[in-house]
Amino acid sequence: MQYRRFGRTGWQVSEIGYGMWGMVAWSGSDDEESMTSLQRAADLGCTFFDTAFAYGNGRSEGLLGKLVKANPDKKLYTATKVPPKDLRWPAPADATLDDCYPPDHIEEYLHKSLANAGVESFDLLQFHTWNDKWADDDRWAKKLSDLKSQGLINAVGISINRWEPWNGIEAIKTGAIDSVQVIYNIFDQNPEDQLFPVCREYDVAVIARVPFDEGTLTGTITKDSTFPADDWRSTYFSPENLAASVDRVEALRRLVPADSTLPEMALRFILSEPTVSTIIPGMRKTRNVEANLAASDAGPLPADLLEKLRPHRWVRKPAPWSA
Repeated sequence: MQYRRFGRTGWQVSEIGYGMWGMVAWSGSDDEESMTSLQRAADLGCTFFDTAFAYGNGRSEGLLGKLVKANPDKKLYTATKVPPKDLRWPAPADATLDDCYPPDHIEEYLHKSLANAGVESFDLLQFHTWNDKWADDDRWAKKLSDLKSQGLINAVGISINRWEPWNGIEAIKTGAIDSVQVIYNIFDQNPEDQLFPVCREYDVAVIARVPFDEGTLTGTITKDSTFPADDWRSTYFSPENLAASVDRVEALRRLVPADSTLPEMALRFILSEPTVSTIIPGMRKTRNVEANLAASDAGPLPADLLEKLRPHRWVRKPAPWSA
């Protein structure tokens, strides 16, 4: 495992982290299997674990707390997210700060998350949605500064709405943000245009989420794939999105190196961007943990392959099924 600096915090975190959403959002999740996979990741050098209150109403945070307690000799960086008060993902364009993150709501849910995990503090507290028009309302920043001073959190961040990488730049410019979490992968290369340059300027860490485009870039989803009604993917993979996604993946297969796999190429594409501090693939099984973490030692992709992947950028706009 290789490590990268987490922006101005100075933390050295594993460049392959762990996204804990799929453990509770996808059908067939099993806590015992999840704990085995989490422990395997920690044993292999993964040190950054990302969860949220909304992931099973604290269930995922509970798993993270168990992992931390089981590994007192390891420094595991814990990141969670405050849900919006109106429980709407993504943040509506007309939503106010009071609709989503009034100061008392931020503090209330931080304490709930601390109780769920059974820990005294989190390394990183993030807003689970964001709207850049809130940047000028300094109440959120003052509240987060207060929570820092209490020793309840060490750093603050935002999770940027799907396919809106520009909708976080003003937050960064306030100087109150230590990290941004954004969708970045072979298809979603758009953060490179405006967001990443500002992150570099302000020394803000970048957490790359959805590295496999919700599963299509693993190469295992086909046009015949279906998902149980209680699985989030049953909504996301609407017929229009499923067919278009699979077609684009098929166009990528010929570019996969003979000694590699599509998922490895997808991760190494992201590792080729030095602005990224860590990647958080969702992993439920130990075989996925082992394969994904191995991509770190494989390193960035060769320059010629990167150039061949550039034309596969897919500019998408938010849709009712993409929340």
